[in-house]
Amino acid sequence: MTDIGWVPGDVHGRTVGLGTALLDTPLVAPSAELAPPLMEARPLPDNNPSSSTGGSSSASFDNSSSVAGRVAQNSFFERSARAGFVVSGIVHVIIGYIAIRIALGGAAGTADQSGAMAELAAKPGGVIALWACVVAFGLMALWRLAEAALGSSSEPAADSRKSEAIDRVKAAGLAVVYFAFALSAFGFARGSGKSSSGQSTGITARMMQTTVGTIALIAGGLIIIAIGGYHVYKGVTQNFLEDLEGVTSNLVRRLGTVGYIAKGLAIAAVGLLVILAVSRSEPDKAAGLDSAFRTVGAQPYGTALLIVSALGIVTYGLYSFAMARYTKM
Repeated sequence: MTDIGWVPGDVHGRTVGLGTALLDTPLVAPSAELAPPLMEARPLPDNNPSSSTGGSSSASFDNSSSVAGRVAQNSFFERSARAGFVVSGIVHVIIGYIAIRIALGGAAGTADQSGAMAELAAKPGGVIALWACVVAFGLMALWRLAEAALGSSSEPAADSRKSEAIDRVKAAGLAVVYFAFALSAFGFARGSGKSSSGQSTGITARMMQTTVGTIALIAGGLIIIAIGGYHVYKGVTQNFLEDLEGVTSNLVRRLGTVGYIAKGLAIAAVGLLVILAVSRSEPDKAAGLDSAFRTVGAQPYGTALLIVSALGIVTYGLYSFAMARYTKM
C-alpha cells in the first residue's frame, strides 16, 4: 500500500509566469482582473466533518493495510514465516508415518503433533530441529496475529466488512494454533514435552464434571466438526488456490485437494469423538488426532482405512511445502 498525500498543483498554469507578468506591469494599483485568479489559487479547506468521514475511514484502512504489508514483506520475517510452512509439512508427514506404523502394528507412538515432535527429539540433531520449530512456528503465529490485528496485506480490498471480520477471526485462530505448536516444540526441545493426547483426556475428564463444562465440550466438538467441514469444502472446491500467488501446477492442485479433504475428515473425526466422549462419559475417547486414527483403525477394514487416512495427512504435508513457496504474504 502506498500513502497518498495531497500535493498542491498549479491551478491556472501561472506559477512561473506570474513573476514575469508583475515585472512587465506598470506600478499602479492592482486591477480587479487580477484578484479572481489569486483567490482561486487558494482552495478553501473543507472543515465539514461529515464530508471527511469516508476519507478518514479509507485512509485508516490504507494505513492498516500498509502496516500489514510492511510486516509481512519484511525479508527476514517473510522467509522465517515461510519456513513455518516447511516445518508444518514435516510435522504432518511424520504424523502420517506414525499412523501408518500403528496400522501395520509397528512400534508405539502417538499420531499427533506431540508424537511427531517426540519422534524428532529421539533422532540425532533432533533437539536442534525442535528449536528451529519453535522459531518457525512462533513467527508463523506472529504473522497470523498481525493479519488478525491489521488485516491481510495480500487481500487489502475485502468484499465487505463481514468478510474482513471473518478473515481476521480465522487469522486469530491460526495464531493460537501456531503458538500452541511453538509451545509444544519448546517443551520437547527442553526435554519436558508431554503427550497432547493425555492432556486432552485430563482436561475433558475435568470439564465433564460440571454442566457448564459439558456444554462447552459439546460446543467445542461442533466447532471442530465445522472446521473440518470447511477444510473438506476448501479441498473439494479448490478454494485454497486463492491463497496462492502465481500460476500453480496440476500437481500442487492435486496435493491441495487431497490434503485438505483428508485433513478435514481427520479434524471432523476429532470433533465427533469429543461429542461421543461426552455422551458416553468416556473422556479417553477425546484424546485428539491420535484417538481419531486409532478409532478408524479399530473399524472393519480399519488397517486399510487408517493407511488411506495417514497417506492423506502425508499429502497435506507435501502441500505445505508448496505453500512455503506460493502462499501470498
